[in-house]
Amino acid sequence: MERIGVGFSGGMSPQDIVECVKVAEDLGYESAWVAEGHGGDQFSVLTACATATERIKLGTSITSVFVRTPPTIAMAAASVDYFSNGRFILGVGSSHKVQVEPEHGLEFIRPVQRLRECVDIIRAILKDSDVNYHGDIYDIDRFDLWFQPLRKEIPVFVAAVFPKMLEVCGEMAEGAILTWCTLDHAAEAAVAVGLGARNAGRDPADVEVASLLPCAVSNDRKAARDLMRMPIASYAGRFPRYRKLMIDAGFPEEIEDVRVAWQAGNIQESLDLVPSGLIDKIGLVGTADEVRGKLTEYRQAGITLPIVSPRFMGEGAKEQALGIIRACAPA
Repeated sequence: MERIGVGFSGGMSPQDIVECVKVAEDLGYESAWVAEGHGGDQFSVLTACATATERIKLGTSITSVFVRTPPTIAMAAASVDYFSNGRFILGVGSSHKVQVEPEHGLEFIRPVQRLRECVDIIRAILKDSDVNYHGDIYDIDRFDLWFQPLRKEIPVFVAAVFPKMLEVCGEMAEGAILTWCTLDHAAEAAVAVGLGARNAGRDPADVEVASLLPCAVSNDRKAARDLMRMPIASYAGRFPRYRKLMIDAGFPEEIEDVRVAWQAGNIQESLDLVPSGLIDKIGLVGTADEVRGKLTEYRQAGITLPIVSPRFMGEGAKEQALGIIRACAPA
């Protein structure tokens, strides 16, 4: 059976996500992933998913190392792992300056070092339950965990976009998590992760290369493209690192126009300016057969775990997500 996951980025109620994950498990999906951002507490949602399912793996995509401390992340991870009977995967990342600072009131500095130290502390807490840590970012005199984790080692996936962080994934993580990934970027990312693994004396085959793949399925290709315009315009307008990915995909002038319109508050104009060529390159768009064909191409490019990602909000979001889950179900 083909390996595939499904990811949720907010826009649906916690109960709707649980129901979608139950369907995904029934259809043979390997894993389900829940983001946070503005979509509700991911660990609570995943705990609800854990108690409603039996086999599907459950992961965060991602937990920000800026907005939670390492001990709180470790306790949350151990708790979901307990309720899921060892099915949890901890996906962590730095998040973004444009979220961490204005939305959380925190200073976004030294993200790579913070991520390294945070993962070290989380692993130490799970393994030893009693940790002292003195690094460049964190200075913890003592944290002792008052319950025994189900597993002393939980897989850690790290979010990455560009080569430096992708190499860090290969060096220290069980997996890398990408998003807004073209086929070319997927191939380049797999090489960078492999380089990091080899530099650390690890086998690149031991490091997963996962990617959230934004998806819209319709027999009307134009309708499928239109469903993708809002999430693409939003990311192009708000997040510099993903905007660069879209520019590097071959659309520098078009993406600059999208950014200008979005940041000026001209939302509909920004949606109209999203180039159809980018939509086709940066996600899974089209009929069910076309989407499944593109999934095969991502696997061939080096993505070992494709994660289909419905990006819908509001009325009808659950139905759209279930349609995608059914269309992309593993053969």
